[in-house]
Amino acid sequence: MTPRIARAQALQARLRRRVRTRGGPRHVRLVAGADLAYRGDGSRAWAAVVLWAPSDGAIVETVTVSGRPSFPYVPGYLSFREGPLLLRAFGRLRHRPDLVLFDGQGIAHPRGIGLASHLGVLLDLPSVGCAKSRLVGEHGEPGPRRGDWTPLALAGCQVGAVVRTRDGVKPLWVSPGHRIGIRQAVRWTLACCRTRVPEPIRLAEQMVNRLKAGR
Repeated sequence: MTPRIARAQALQARLRRRVRTRGGPRHVRLVAGADLAYRGDGSRAWAAVVLWAPSDGAIVETVTVSGRPSFPYVPGYLSFREGPLLLRAFGRLRHRPDLVLFDGQGIAHPRGIGLASHLGVLLDLPSVGCAKSRLVGEHGEPGPRRGDWTPLALAGCQVGAVVRTRDGVKPLWVSPGHRIGIRQAVRWTLACCRTRVPEPIRLAEQMVNRLKAGR
């Protein structure tokens, strides 16, 4: 283990003790979706945060930043590579979101603190990880209909849910990040889905891909 990874792991351990995975927002007026895109060689990245209103599907605010990633790609340490740019973007928002959805993991992580948990703690906001693939844990196959889900378990503990967000499509791996429980994480993820991926994340992904293509 390199000194950099050892320091990162120590920080994860400290932040993990601050993660809370209970409750959740009762009313959500604004949901933030966050995503990044990288240049092919990984030397530059574009980050976007899109504020979206579930009530009417309106985009309320969009913030983008770009920069050079300062941490290498190492599985399990994504927050150290993507976090600095995303935090810069969140720092520029004029409105405070009620909930943040990340294209990544929450507590469904080898050390219990993926991107959504790490940044959820730093931002002190309810946050959910909505991943397109499994990082850790075991699960059964959810039913085929929208809203069907099955528990995601790791070492005998439930760390998330495998959620069918559209009829017959591949599920999402949803895990609490911070200040929200599993059932509320599933509830609000489904409330934000018009396609397989929650709408604020999809919009952020479109934004960073446009920025990447334009440079």
